[in-house]
Amino acid sequence: MKIDLRKAVRLLEKGDWDAAHKIVQEDEDDALACWAHGIVHIMEGDLPNARYWYRRAGRSFPRAGDPSAEIDALVAAWKKESE
Repeated sequence: MKIDLRKAVRLLEKGDWDAAHKIVQEDEDDALACWAHGIVHIMEGDLPNARYWYRRAGRSFPRAGDPSAEIDALVAAWKKESE
């Protein structure tokens, strides 16, 4: 199932990780959704769970743990994939 990643990103940008979580948890197979799921858990403060989702996404866990930088990188990757 393809999720509404655009909506999830908007919610993440607003800091509403709980609402974003409800969206991203619907697709556990898409790498971008898994990455967004990891960002959700960084924002929540659940770093072990965030690391799990980063592994599922095939991404290295960010050392800085800066959600805004990760959201920006996610958007850039999503746009590149959409081209």
